[in-house]
Amino acid sequence: MAKKKTNSDSTLKQSKTDIAVGVLGSGSFATAIVKMLVENCKTVHWCVRNEFVKGAIELRGHNPTYLTAVNFNLKNLKLTTDINEMVTACDIVVLATPSIYLSDSMDKMNCEYGDKVFVSAIKGIIPKVNNIVAHYLKDEFKIGFRNQAVIAGPCHAEEVAMERLSYLTVATVEEENSKKLLEILSSDFIKVSASKDILGNEYSAILKNIFAIGAGIASGLGYGDNFTAVFVSNAIREMETFLEAIYEAPRDVNESAYLGDLLVTAYSLFSRNRNLGNLIGKGYTVKSAIQSMNMVAEGYYAADSIYKTAQEKDLKLPIIETIYGILYEGKNAEKQFRKLTAKLN
Repeated sequence: MAKKKTNSDSTLKQSKTDIAVGVLGSGSFATAIVKMLVENCKTVHWCVRNEFVKGAIELRGHNPTYLTAVNFNLKNLKLTTDINEMVTACDIVVLATPSIYLSDSMDKMNCEYGDKVFVSAIKGIIPKVNNIVAHYLKDEFKIGFRNQAVIAGPCHAEEVAMERLSYLTVATVEEENSKKLLEILSSDFIKVSASKDILGNEYSAILKNIFAIGAGIASGLGYGDNFTAVFVSNAIREMETFLEAIYEAPRDVNESAYLGDLLVTAYSLFSRNRNLGNLIGKGYTVKSAIQSMNMVAEGYYAADSIYKTAQEKDLKLPIIETIYGILYEGKNAEKQFRKLTAKLN
């Protein structure tokens, strides 16, 4: 039997915070994050791609392209196409564009932003600088780690849209920022935990996309669940090896921000990276597989950077090496996975 809502429950639901927060991006995950935030914030500032998207949301109350079933109360939204307008109005700015487009937006930012907190919900490498968002913000905009946070964890936008229970991890070194982010993101269907491992959370979110491409290739080639289980088991060990080489920290890769996100991205039919790999496994060329998708598969762009970093640090990562070879060296997927099977255990 469903639990009845009490008066205190209703009061709690109606009590929204005045924390000024904005979201950059109008894709599926950006839309899902806006949905999370309107649960708790009186106003969410939303900087979308162009005037068409802005006008469509203002007219119909939903994103015209992504998660179209999510309807917003327009009283809770302040829409703009101007990043400076959004950043100026906010204390917390959530970056939720695909990584390949972030620099296009950030290069237009010329307002004061020194006291703002920038939260990355981007799980990819910034091509312009060939680096993760945390370093991009620090090097290009002098935004230190104390003014940064990372959203990680297994949280597909499609399930957020359906209000299926999902779990996020917010990584930030500042306790006050952590409290604010937990307050504005938590809801009946979003559970949020805190972490201080900014770099580990961001790199793990990037790595799992590459591994998910591999899981998809295996599926397309006809490998079964038994192989995929072994593949993922090896993948989490490769992730741990890479993270320790990049940034040693007290972390447990079995936590949901690491292993949980890897599992859902490797197995879920909502996973665009898995779907990209599946097409490649079925015989599509890499180029045609990418062109057939209407969303960005971050793992493709990340594989190049991660592979080269691993080579520089002399890391032995057979899964990463295999996927890089298929994506960037034109190697045959079936032959490469046959070789890979001998290296897994």
